[in-house]
Amino acid sequence: MPDHTLQLPPEDRTLSPYTGYTRAHWEATADQLLTAALRYATPGHALIDLPGPPSKSGVRSDGLEGFARTFLLAAFRTAGASGKDPHGFLERYTAGLARGTRTPGRDDAESWPHIGHHGIQGQPMVESASVALALRLTAPWTWDALPAADQDRVEQWLRAALRHTPAPNNWYLFPLTVAGFLESVGRGDAETRFAIERGLGLLEGWHQGQGWYSDGDGRAFDHYNGWALHFYPLLHAHLTGDRTQLDQLGPRLREFLDGFALLFDANGAPIHHGRSLTYRFAAVTAVALGALTGQTPLAPGVTRRILSGALRHFLDRGALTGDGILSLGWYRPHAATLQDYSGPGSPYWASKGFLALLLPPEHPVWTATEEKAPVEGPDRALALPVPGLLIQTTGADGLTRLHNHGSYKFDSREPERAPGNPLYARLAYSTRTGPTSAANAPDNHIAIEARGTRSARIRINPLASGPGWLASWHRPVLPEGGPVLPSARIESLTLVRGRLELRVHRAVGIPPGTPIHLSGWAVALSPEAAAEAEQTADIRLNGPEVTSQLLGLHGWQTQRPVRAPQGTAYGPWALVPELTGTIGGFGADTVFAALASLTGEPDPAPLAGQATAEANGLAVTVRWADGTRTVVDFGSDGPSVTVEEPS
Repeated sequence: MPDHTLQLPPEDRTLSPYTGYTRAHWEATADQLLTAALRYATPGHALIDLPGPPSKSGVRSDGLEGFARTFLLAAFRTAGASGKDPHGFLERYTAGLARGTRTPGRDDAESWPHIGHHGIQGQPMVESASVALALRLTAPWTWDALPAADQDRVEQWLRAALRHTPAPNNWYLFPLTVAGFLESVGRGDAETRFAIERGLGLLEGWHQGQGWYSDGDGRAFDHYNGWALHFYPLLHAHLTGDRTQLDQLGPRLREFLDGFALLFDANGAPIHHGRSLTYRFAAVTAVALGALTGQTPLAPGVTRRILSGALRHFLDRGALTGDGILSLGWYRPHAATLQDYSGPGSPYWASKGFLALLLPPEHPVWTATEEKAPVEGPDRALALPVPGLLIQTTGADGLTRLHNHGSYKFDSREPERAPGNPLYARLAYSTRTGPTSAANAPDNHIAIEARGTRSARIRINPLASGPGWLASWHRPVLPEGGPVLPSARIESLTLVRGRLELRVHRAVGIPPGTPIHLSGWAVALSPEAAAEAEQTADIRLNGPEVTSQLLGLHGWQTQRPVRAPQGTAYGPWALVPELTGTIGGFGADTVFAALASLTGEPDPAPLAGQATAEANGLAVTVRWADGTRTVVDFGSDGPSVTVEEPS
């Protein structure tokens, strides 16, 4: 079935010189997304059974998910228009609320499932937050239109979210959101107060600094920081007018956005990192929230540039199926992008991106002329040591890379098991490439080889940071049946200059003679194009939009491109550049150095002319083409970097 094309207003290249989109484009998109989804509603409108494979929670829960997440979209659309609803969306959702909560748990065509504890019956708790927030935003036209008995039944269904155990992460913000709605309509009590105070208390424990929250125990830093951990509590404070919470949470969002705004490509794409990427343009939620609350470092024209850039990016690249439904994938359907909790309604958490519609039409975000996105300015190398992320942008091609030295989806109670999660375990991510699947050769990965198997990177431990660089270490974990090496560790350091990435690794406590492998950026391309992959001094893979290069500077002995037949979210087939070396003699800590590049510039220069390197013990000296000398030293006090500019 061909991709669906929305019927949108003409582009306005005067007001929006970069995207052509205005508020009218957002409204038209919302209207058509809702119209398409509501075709799959049950007769009483209580469930929206979208086509596609069910999630692990089952078809009934998926139908509730379809209802709740599109209801949130309808709420942003109508609340942002002061209740104007020419398509009658809210009338259908109000009817569905009454019908779905009339006999919860009954096995019929309309009844909602009960909210249970986290686990197989827990997904309705997630959806309760969307229902509650949508009701809070539209109360004059939905809640107030319900008879008292229906209000009581809706409340009773929602209160189950306050009485069951969430997952130990952002899920605790779902009961907070439910409680916030109940208090807003005069149904608050000790139970609702407890849910709010508990959620805010946990949020304080998850705040790590630099505007970043960990998604629960551990170091899970990803898009949930914006579309959940900032979104729910700060929006609650905004709707309540809680100045104390606004003053506490707002500056964190402002600080977060200062770096996060760099993670959007000039073509509009958000960074491809972390789970739930099928939510797509939900990635702009925090950008819109900053404008709504006044807690943003971004000018209004920059804000709209990011918002509309992301929305248009996906609409232009096949995110909608032939019947106008958001597919399970990134652009088109892509199984490796999904998690087992992803069902046909899951992509509609993208509705959060429409938070911007709560800004009135006269708001500067809608009236200011679009400006360049932050990535379109000078080259940037921003180290964020708290989450362990290094942002690298290049203005010439508008591309962003994210080097990961501290984020993983893994809590302290879980054992480390190979192969790890490709959406977190890689050394680097970008706005134009995606990781290969766990069953294929990994991209952007450092691994040792033993008994025919290769190690995984699971728990990532930050080591040190400085201007333009970050370092971390991990324990190489081999698959079940492979050897256990309790004293082994690999220390990794990334330093960036323009489009170039210096990757230096130290192997510690690993038996001599052990093979070690380093891979670079995976490029989605056709099998025919793979035959043209160049192997001169450095591997060069030319994809449709990017070129990936990898060059061994020290310690690496061989190079080759490796096939990834399952491809990435950017294409059905891919190649990965790879270097191979060997661990040195007994008692020796071996240091390896390589140069990598991912660029959208046409015909980039070979890496061989960019730098040379030599090692002296644990120190690697790199001499750059412009005469600069960089010394990376893995000393006893941890990694350090010294830069000597040419005289």
